[in-house]
Amino acid sequence: MIRKAGAADFDAIWPLLRDVFRAGDTYAVDPAIGKEDALRYWTGRAACFVAEDTRGIIGTYYIKTNQAGGGAHICNCGYIVAPAARGQGLAAQMCVHSQKAARALGYHAMQFNLVLASNTGAVRLWHRLGFTTVGTIPDAFAHPSQGFVDAYVMHKRLIDTAPE
Repeated sequence: MIRKAGAADFDAIWPLLRDVFRAGDTYAVDPAIGKEDALRYWTGRAACFVAEDTRGIIGTYYIKTNQAGGGAHICNCGYIVAPAARGQGLAAQMCVHSQKAARALGYHAMQFNLVLASNTGAVRLWHRLGFTTVGTIPDAFAHPSQGFVDAYVMHKRLIDTAPE
C-alpha cells in the first residue's frame, strides 16, 4: 500500500534515509546529515508518501516543485526502497504512483535532475517507465568508490500541453 506520509511515520522513514544518504552513492546529500535535517529535506516537499506492507514502511518518495515561477509546472521526485524490499518492483510502483499524484497536484511533467550513470538499475527503470534522458552532466557526482561519474537529466511529460 502506498499512502501519504504523516509525522507518525518519520521515525520509520529516518533509517531508510540515513542508510542511503550515509552510503553517499546515489543522492547529492551530505552523508553526515542529521535526522532532523534529513527528515525536513525529504518530508518538507509538496508531498511525501510511504509504501508499507506487513513488515512496516518499506519505501518512501517525495514530490516537489522542480523550479519556481515559470518552471513550477514541472515536479521532481526522489525514491528510496528498503534493502529487504529491493528487486520486487516497489520502485516502479512508487514511480507510477508518483506520476498519478503529480498529475493530481497539477504538474505537467516530471524531471529527475541527477540520475547517476552508475545507478544503472534506476536508469533502466526510468527509461522503461517512459522517461527520456535529455542531457548528460559530465563528472557531476563524486562517487565514494567509482570517482567522478556522469549524471543524467531525465524527463517525462505527464499531460499533453500541446495547443489544440
